[in-house]
Amino acid sequence: MKILEIANVDFSLRQFVLPLMRGIRGRGHEVIGIAADGPLLDDVRAEGFRVIPIPFARSLSPRAHLAAFRALRALIRAEKPDLVHAHMPISGFLARLAARAEGVRRVAYTCHGFLYKQEAPLPRRAAAFAMEWIGGRLTDVFLTDSTLEAADARRWFISRRAIAVGNGRDPAQFRPDPAARARVRAALGTPEDRPVVLAASRLVRTKGYPELAAAMREVPGAELWVVGKRLASDPGEDMEALLDQAGLGARLRRLGYRDDLPAVMAAADIFTLPSYFEGLPVSIMEAMLCGLPVVASDIPGPREQVIEGVTGHLVAAHRADALAAALAGLVADPARRAAMGAAGRARAVERFDEAKIVARTLDLLGL
Repeated sequence: MKILEIANVDFSLRQFVLPLMRGIRGRGHEVIGIAADGPLLDDVRAEGFRVIPIPFARSLSPRAHLAAFRALRALIRAEKPDLVHAHMPISGFLARLAARAEGVRRVAYTCHGFLYKQEAPLPRRAAAFAMEWIGGRLTDVFLTDSTLEAADARRWFISRRAIAVGNGRDPAQFRPDPAARARVRAALGTPEDRPVVLAASRLVRTKGYPELAAAMREVPGAELWVVGKRLASDPGEDMEALLDQAGLGARLRRLGYRDDLPAVMAAADIFTLPSYFEGLPVSIMEAMLCGLPVVASDIPGPREQVIEGVTGHLVAAHRADALAAALAGLVADPARRAAMGAAGRARAVERFDEAKIVARTLDLLGL
């Protein structure tokens, strides 16, 4: 069979879809990756996959979306796939619409978070809901990362057959690693006994960086490492200036995009993701597998991952004071950090093993 795996940007294809592409190839099928052009597509091509860029736009531009839709139709017409499997809200909607227009036999979608749940004006959220509802009518196999999103899809008639398949990472790659910890800390000049709070995400406001910057001012005994960057397609301002002006001085380490994230996580002590909106964040799974306690926003997604008081803490979104209190408590208590990290690793190995998730997804896709 020939399968098209379609995501919005190079980051999504590299981070979220590539493991599934490996699994599809492992079962003997041909798979082609589709996303907006970007440097991270080279990582996918380096593994021998064929990747075709499509001009997706993460904006409200009808002209841009029409151009992407036309390009998709032409691509599907030329490739004649047996299955189109789409990801992310806008690219997922356009891909399903194009697949149906071209008569593709089987169309699948994996929801990584509903766009209508994001903080936005009501008309924009209503339009996003309508897009999801129409998209559901175009979909043969409707999968979600989280159980809550699957329940919402059924409750709001987006898809009465929505199935939560989950997401995962490789426990052999993301793991506690004393050697990596020593190596990364030595390279950054961070003493072994200095607590490190790690944030790893795109540098956008909705990941909670204003609150994190304010909170870290109240946690003077710890460093803050920030891994990630703002994508060119991300709306809103870059958070680099906000972080630089937070008054953290040498306690702030902006590390940019890293290919050695498992090693960086192994070198940290606490992971935080104070987002305003999430699907089922892969970064939390990675941190738990690395044995880190997690401090995250008490929102859908993280609620399915973090057990309050056992594997970390859930705090109210937009509340810098609550975030600071949770981080400061863990910074001051190494024994509690270790206990929570061990519990998180055990939970993640059980629930977020990438190989198990990929196998189940492929079975549901009929591959």
